[in-house]
Amino acid sequence: MTTISVVVATYNGERFLQAQLDSILACLRAGDELIVVDDCSTDRTREIIAAVRWPNLVVLRNSVNRGVRATFEIGLRRARGEIVFLSDQDDLWVPGKRDALVAEFEKDPRCTVVVSDALVIDGDGRVIEPSFMHTRGEFREGFFSNFVRNRFLGCAMALRRSVVQVALPIPKVAPMHDIWLGLVGTRMGTVRYLDRPYLQYRRHGGNLSPATRRGWARVIAWRVGLLLALAQGLLRPEFRAAILRARPSRSVSRA
Repeated sequence: MTTISVVVATYNGERFLQAQLDSILACLRAGDELIVVDDCSTDRTREIIAAVRWPNLVVLRNSVNRGVRATFEIGLRRARGEIVFLSDQDDLWVPGKRDALVAEFEKDPRCTVVVSDALVIDGDGRVIEPSFMHTRGEFREGFFSNFVRNRFLGCAMALRRSVVQVALPIPKVAPMHDIWLGLVGTRMGTVRYLDRPYLQYRRHGGNLSPATRRGWARVIAWRVGLLLALAQGLLRPEFRAAILRARPSRSVSRA
């Protein structure tokens, strides 16, 4: 059976964390790994994590506050599953998420990234948008389309660990971890998209990851950052070899 690692980044997430962890645990199978990296929380987050009962639970704690990208990278380095899922602390997994995304990897050995749609909910669980990807102009799998307008929502995606190994370390100039991981994945194989929402993506004003529309200056700065990140990556022999060796083929699955 394919095993997975779920990497959760936390910081002062006591309001929604318990429900999120419960929704993840309900989807996991024997042998799966749950990695929680806490970024110096000062509320009850650590107590909630300490109460989790799962055989393959890994809890890591930053000694200083490092921010969301660095916190995810710490968890990604520790992941041992064949497929790696990213998870924020305040969303909710929809039943069947784990199996649906893993099935796409099992059907196609060339598949490197799987992304699903998501419901957008508010702090009280009310649906704001029935489709996150509709708000992004629908999903597109290609490198250049996501370079122009990113659709790789970290908490709604999963990657082969081979992509994670090539993509780390995440260049400091990369805007966010999910954009970087998704773009690297497009160059190493095929991307699959499931248009069924396997996540309830919560927007409540206190999220660790950005959600607001950016001005043109920020958009341009982020794209320049991505170009610099790719240039830095290509200086590493293992990154360059993986990217140049890959023969991406355009493929999207909609289920």
